[in-house]
Amino acid sequence: MIDGLDALRAELSLAEVMRLIERTARWVDPATFQLLPAWYPEHSRRGLFYKADWSAPQTNRNRQTGVEIHKSEGNNYAAKALTQALGLRGRNRPNWSCCHIWGVDDGTYASTNVIVQDPRYYSCVANMVLLPSPLKAFTDVMPEVKAMLRACAFHTYGWRCEHDAVAGFDIDSSLLDDAYPESWPRKLGDTAPMGTTMLTPAIETDARNRIATIRRDLDHAGPHYPREQVQSVMAYWNMEL
Repeated sequence: MIDGLDALRAELSLAEVMRLIERTARWVDPATFQLLPAWYPEHSRRGLFYKADWSAPQTNRNRQTGVEIHKSEGNNYAAKALTQALGLRGRNRPNWSCCHIWGVDDGTYASTNVIVQDPRYYSCVANMVLLPSPLKAFTDVMPEVKAMLRACAFHTYGWRCEHDAVAGFDIDSSLLDDAYPESWPRKLGDTAPMGTTMLTPAIETDARNRIATIRRDLDHAGPHYPREQVQSVMAYWNMEL
């Protein structure tokens, strides 16, 4: 049978796919990114969950076997970070999905995604875009789509992922593609992409409350709070606590 992507490309051009993304994507304001780059430095994909005070593991019990398994993070805190940085709440975004822009490029999902397992990048709001849920599949399996998102993000926020897994990625190659949206920036300082949510007082309050919570947890959270990890992430982003 023909590859599903080839079947799709025969019916829908890359330019048409990008037009859908261009007109529906929701981006964080660069000013919000500067205020708080990584909103949940204590979390990462597959990171272990603990109870609210970080004093004991949070577990799931298998109903059939009775075995308790330490609960791990999927994409919850990344989605929460993006939602808050856009001035939204979970109930306000039905059928929207948080999409990481930088990750291991493997449409088969066979490779471990070490980038989103890195707490420096997992909840980084310059590494995410909010898309209608059906469009998320394009970012997962079409490398040319992801490349254009990376170029747009780089020229919006002035940042690219520094993980070794993507060290050789050519950030500007997609700018030569006719499908690259006209309204997206081509150099730092250009107008932010369509769908950018400007920093508001409410978003700023959420960001400052998050910083205050990180500061408080560093001092008072339970023994499982990943203090060294949090301090390392904040140092990477030059965040003063």
